[in-house]
Amino acid sequence: MRIEADRDKCAGLGMCEAMAPDFFEVDEEGTVLVLEEQPGEEHRQDLEAAVVSCPVLALKLRD
Repeated sequence: MRIEADRDKCAGLGMCEAMAPDFFEVDEEGTVLVLEEQPGEEHRQDLEAAVVSCPVLALKLRD
């Protein structure tokens, strides 16, 4: 599994960081940083929740 973030779409609202703080952080510029691009499968549920919570659809999970 791989996390993809479209930093151009990101509005910096921080929903992803709230849902999965071990994997996402909103930086000083107000855009998402992916802290671990290839997390283990055991984190899928939290990451899917974070992806779905993004109001601007800036996140994707790829298998």
